[in-house]
Amino acid sequence: MSRRLASITLDNLDDLPRRCRNCVFWELDPMGAERAVQAGEPSLEKEAWVSATLLEWGSCGKIAYVDGVAAGFVLYAPPLYVPRSVAFPTSPVSSDAVLLMTAHIIPEFSGGGLGRMLVQGVAKDLTRRGVRAIEAFGDLKWEQPGACVMPADYLLSVGFKTVRPHLRFPRLRLELKTAVSWREDVEVALERLLGSMSPERALRPV
Repeated sequence: MSRRLASITLDNLDDLPRRCRNCVFWELDPMGAERAVQAGEPSLEKEAWVSATLLEWGSCGKIAYVDGVAAGFVLYAPPLYVPRSVAFPTSPVSSDAVLLMTAHIIPEFSGGGLGRMLVQGVAKDLTRRGVRAIEAFGDLKWEQPGACVMPADYLLSVGFKTVRPHLRFPRLRLELKTAVSWREDVEVALERLLGSMSPERALRPV
C-alpha cells in the first residue's frame, strides 16, 4: 500500500469529496456564501479562493493519497484569507497563528495513520514558514457529522488549549512545537476525530 501527501493545488482540487469541493463555508463571508450557493457557483468560488491563496500566501491544504485514491485532506490559511472566521463570537484569530479550517479522513481509510501524516505535514510546512501556532474554532454542541466547525472536545483531546472560552464556539490553539512532537495517544485521538466526520457532509454549508 503506497501513501503520499500532496499540497492542494488547482490540479488536484477535484480530488476532494464532491460536497467539500463545492463548499465555501470558510472561504466566503456568510452572505457571500449564501449568494454563491443560490447562484449555483460555489465550486467556482472555491477554485478562485484556492488560486488567490496559493498566489498570495502559498500552500493552504494537504491531500493524503492511498494507492492513488484521495483518502483525507486538511485546509488551513491565515485568518485574513478566511472571511467566515470573523463571524465567530470568539474571533479574531491570533496574529501569529494560522487557522485550521477543517480536516477529514474518509472512514474506510481511518485508523491507518493518515491523520498523523496530514497534521505532521501541516506542522512541518508551517514551521518552515515561521508560523508559531495553529488555531481553530470548536463546537461544544457538536452532535453529528455535517457541520463545518470541528468538535471542540476532540480538538482538546488532541492537544489544543482554549484561548478564548465560549458557551458554543471557543477558540482553541495548538503550538506548532507541540504538534511536531505529538505522542502516540494524541495521534490515535486525532485519527478518531478525522474519521468521525462523514466524507460527503464534512463541509456542508450551514
